[in-house]
Amino acid sequence: MAASNGREYFEYGIEAGSESFSKPSNAETVEEDEAELMWAALSRLPSQKQSNFALLRRTPSEFGCAGGDAKIETVDVRKLSRSTREFVVKEAFATNDQDNYRLVSKIKERLDRVGLEVPKVEVRFENLKVVADVQTGSRTLPTLINVTRDTIEKILTGLRIFRPERHKLTILHDINGAVKPGRMTLLLGPPGSGKSTLLLALAGKLDSDLKTSGNITYNGHQLDEFHVQRTSAYISQTDNHIAELTVRETLDFGARFQGSSEVVAGYMKDLIRLEKEKNIRPSPEIDAFMKASSVPSKMQSVSTDYVLKVLGLDVCSDTIVGNDMLRGVSGGQRKRVTTGEMIVGPRKTLFMDEISTGLDSSTTYQIVNCVRNVVHQMDATVLMALLQPAPETFDLFDDLVLLSEGYVVYQGPRADALEFFESLGFKLPPRKGVADFLQEVTSKKDQAQYWADPSKPYRFLPVSEIADAFINSKYGRSVQASLDDPYDKSKSHPLALPKTKFAVSNWQLFSSNFARELLLINRHNFLYIFRTCQVAFVGFVTCTMFLRTRLHPRDEKNGQLYLSCLFFGLVHMTFNGFSELPIMISRLPVFYKQRDNSFHPAWAWSLSSWILRLPYSVLEAVIWSCVVYYTVGFAPGHDRHLPI
Repeated sequence: MAASNGREYFEYGIEAGSESFSKPSNAETVEEDEAELMWAALSRLPSQKQSNFALLRRTPSEFGCAGGDAKIETVDVRKLSRSTREFVVKEAFATNDQDNYRLVSKIKERLDRVGLEVPKVEVRFENLKVVADVQTGSRTLPTLINVTRDTIEKILTGLRIFRPERHKLTILHDINGAVKPGRMTLLLGPPGSGKSTLLLALAGKLDSDLKTSGNITYNGHQLDEFHVQRTSAYISQTDNHIAELTVRETLDFGARFQGSSEVVAGYMKDLIRLEKEKNIRPSPEIDAFMKASSVPSKMQSVSTDYVLKVLGLDVCSDTIVGNDMLRGVSGGQRKRVTTGEMIVGPRKTLFMDEISTGLDSSTTYQIVNCVRNVVHQMDATVLMALLQPAPETFDLFDDLVLLSEGYVVYQGPRADALEFFESLGFKLPPRKGVADFLQEVTSKKDQAQYWADPSKPYRFLPVSEIADAFINSKYGRSVQASLDDPYDKSKSHPLALPKTKFAVSNWQLFSSNFARELLLINRHNFLYIFRTCQVAFVGFVTCTMFLRTRLHPRDEKNGQLYLSCLFFGLVHMTFNGFSELPIMISRLPVFYKQRDNSFHPAWAWSLSSWILRLPYSVLEAVIWSCVVYYTVGFAPGHDRHLPI
């Protein structure tokens, strides 16, 4: 009888438009019974259909009512409105603060209950050396003469006829280390120490002009054994975004290109099947959030709302990103958009380069804390470079990698860094931040103030000596011992290292680019309307210049007039399209960034742009012909020839 009632409740909730069930006053057991019946009916559905429906519990205030009873409703996660999506994220967070600890801990608990393993990635680098051949003096200036000389020298060098003398600059000096999953790792160092170069090298994005040696592995695999651009994400210091898109749209397209919903959908299939076998009932709020996140090809996804909440961008989600020429969000918010565009995808290996630029200490702390929750609960791998972290932000990290002049002067637990430098004779003074001390203690200008024993003569320790002292210390030996122990490739999760270049199919990549280009054309509708009116107006002026009421005799003089009109129309239509060149050029940095991060291929972007602009080019030609053709006096039919 209970099963029958549950089926009736469930069918009524779906077929009647997801009707809700009211709870009588002071009758909590009735609500619990109704929830049990609805969940029983939901669990009897096939796994494929079960992932499309979830249960939501709303209070009267959430319905916008002053009084009444709480309601339980069945919702189709494929057809969620924006308000419902935001409600799902809010219930999953279960807090008004910018803290995702409860959400990620509940997701981890749900996966552990059925025995699903989370992919882990361990990144190792051994004897990594990066050298750049640089010009010195006036040759570094990008003048026409220097560019010409560089081009000629490059050609002669390729032919082995001439070898120019250049200064060799060593950026990284044979450094070793590892970034462990499940531990927050801070990359610290003064400007020019090689932090960005190290992050780019680990992410597989170093410039080909740099000479690189050494070995970088992910779970024991070389970089050519998998697609590293899809495994890791490098979050740059520069903020390259399409200015006309809103914050939400930027993250939505990032989620679609990276296939975040496809990864969650793969988890949900196994998760629902195992929970059904073990008769486990998950939390309704977490279940609704995960099912909504697994919906593919959604323009507005729950994953986007989640990232907006984590980064504190929900207050400006509908504001355009903007740039130097177009007013949009603030510089700090734009920096957070750069971070959100990468973390909205399924990548769990993040190399974050100075994400705190333009942010206040409170916002930086909240973002780092949210990333820390994901690292600790979901075993993500994060190496984050910060220039001057606040003490409370510095304490959030587990491990520390300290770079200076291209050397690793310390790597290990954050709490043991001071002990290592005390062994060298340096001490942290009172009322001095640990992060500031670590960045200044290797500087020739600032090192003397940290000398611990004034009774002994101070001697400057260069960075190379500090690096050698670290290698011979117990911390350096511990790092080397972990590197000497080879990683067992059999323990690597099949989903940890993607083998394909792109996350979704070619059709999805093309359709996403097509939708974005169509949206941008709508944002620039004034430009196209103005160009259309301009074509009509210039065509009218052309008519007054070459006005003919009848066809003139076929002589050379009138033939030149007709050819002049044709040439003027051709030149006008050509130069009229130049107005789109600045727009296209301004988007090239965004295209290069997304192409290099395996968001989409070049053909998907260029083909969608060409297809959408072709009809307007035809429209311009039609308008010009309608205004000019008959008034000038061209041949009215196919059997007539131009008078020449």
